[in-house]
Amino acid sequence: MNPAVDSRPLQLLNTVFGHPVFRGAQSAIVDHVAGGGDALVLMPTGGGKSLCYQLPALLREGTALVVSPLIALMQDQVAALKQLGVRATFLNSTLDGREVNAVERALRAGELDLLYVAPERLMMPRMLQCLADSKLALFAIDEAHCVSQWGHDFRPEYLQLSVLHERFPEVPRIALTATADPQTRTEIVRRLALDDARVFISSFDRPNIRYTIVDKQDARAQLLRFIREDHDGDAGIVYCLSRKKVDETAAWLVSHGVRAIPYHAGMDTASRTANQARFQREEGIVVVATIAFGMGIDKPDVRFVAHLDLPRSIEGYYQETGRAGRDGAPADAWMAYGLGDVVQQRRMIDQSEGSEEFRRVSVAKLDALLGLCETAGCRRVRLLDYFGEASVPCGNCDTCLEPPQIWDATDAARKALSCIYRTGQRFGAVHLTDVLRGRVTDRVTQWSHDQLNVFGIGADLDEAAWRNVFRQLAALGYVRPDHEAYGALRLTDASRRVLKGDERVEMRHVVARKGRAVRSRRGGIAGTEAAANSGLLERLKHWRMEQARVQSVPAYVIFHDRTLAEIAAVQPADITALAAVSGIGAKKLERYGSALLELVRG
Repeated sequence: MNPAVDSRPLQLLNTVFGHPVFRGAQSAIVDHVAGGGDALVLMPTGGGKSLCYQLPALLREGTALVVSPLIALMQDQVAALKQLGVRATFLNSTLDGREVNAVERALRAGELDLLYVAPERLMMPRMLQCLADSKLALFAIDEAHCVSQWGHDFRPEYLQLSVLHERFPEVPRIALTATADPQTRTEIVRRLALDDARVFISSFDRPNIRYTIVDKQDARAQLLRFIREDHDGDAGIVYCLSRKKVDETAAWLVSHGVRAIPYHAGMDTASRTANQARFQREEGIVVVATIAFGMGIDKPDVRFVAHLDLPRSIEGYYQETGRAGRDGAPADAWMAYGLGDVVQQRRMIDQSEGSEEFRRVSVAKLDALLGLCETAGCRRVRLLDYFGEASVPCGNCDTCLEPPQIWDATDAARKALSCIYRTGQRFGAVHLTDVLRGRVTDRVTQWSHDQLNVFGIGADLDEAAWRNVFRQLAALGYVRPDHEAYGALRLTDASRRVLKGDERVEMRHVVARKGRAVRSRRGGIAGTEAAANSGLLERLKHWRMEQARVQSVPAYVIFHDRTLAEIAAVQPADITALAAVSGIGAKKLERYGSALLELVRG
């Protein structure tokens, strides 16, 4: 960094971005990258990753190239930067030839502070030549976990990004991600040639998120109860594995009074774009989506993320749940999980076209996720441990708030395993439960299973209890679903020790979830919004919505809820007092200051 600008980072943070102080490692990262150093930054969603390259972009000469995998991310980031007076734009498939030419001319002329570009376009010979003809400040590689072939969101085009170092060795690079276990970090460094980069690892903890995983019974009804009890009128995301389930779930929620909309790759482009815009620009919308939705969505007031199907890995779960509560206010990560999810995920792994090693790694990742689902301890401790971070029980997850009871399930496990064996390892949990409980069904008599010595030996447990036993046996590795036999349960080698009486099995008692007190609604920032003048806050939100509509940008691009809540609480009397509110930089003060003061006085 030029000595003449050494003192500028904090000044720019305040005047451009409207923040009085840096958070966590931001200051050290900014100094390092602005000084010309390479960096790998691991920081949780909502931790302020974008600032780590946006501020160095303003401190260094030239244009910062930001590699971003999604159009939505580019558009959001550019809209927000333009509000701050930063010269930013993007190059993607939404631009026509004339617009592309204009952006390239601006890049060559040094008229841009930041340029967002997709990795596919960045690798085009024309684009690389344009870069060679331009003054470059830095390269920022966002969502860097996409480079890992073992990751949940692998993108082959990211593998080519090492060419940046080869062709532009003097330009510093910063790779950023919110999701990377130690194996993925190593792969990012190797594939992007970041061997000399300084690594900054922030805590992966998102303390404002409450993690809850429930036994799947009637998943849609359970979801509706969760929304009505805890998040009526809040913005949220519901993830489903298939497009059909997305459409059906969204329609079902609408029929029950929830403002839900679908989103998946099978929709026509116009409908998908319109639904994404509604979610970003309106309050209280619930989007039901496949995992294609959400990466790069910068909406800060998502109050919950729900999963109706099991994700593929802890990385995927962490990435998706991290889209809740980016503003720091209380948020929920809720998931319904059952044995059918295990069967479905194993089938997807077995049928994948990946190598044997890929399938082996996928199974290991699934097993780690099942361990999170079945843990009797703190879910946050288990989650953070996966990323190599030690922690203590959080007091803000379901197992901390309502600790499950552990019971000696050895006898039940042996009965279940024996039943699987005696019936030929050809049946799923529903039929096996009927046999164990002594139910005389057509299928039981058809196969003469009422004549087996295991028939009726489990009458002491009800259907729900046996469902939990079979699910936990699968999670513990004693049985394995066979998708080729329509989900039949087969014994694993580990089951022999239990059947012989050489191993004790402990399981969690699954109890019905108790209702809990309704928490703050509609993205309220704890403390600040409570102290705010509610009438003024509503006027400010209405004004913001009008501004967003006129400018065709999401409301949070104008101001975050936190900023409006602080204005309503402090009620600044003049422009100087207004400038002290977090989130109001010089450009926004100039553009909106008079209108905001008029609203306060009104």
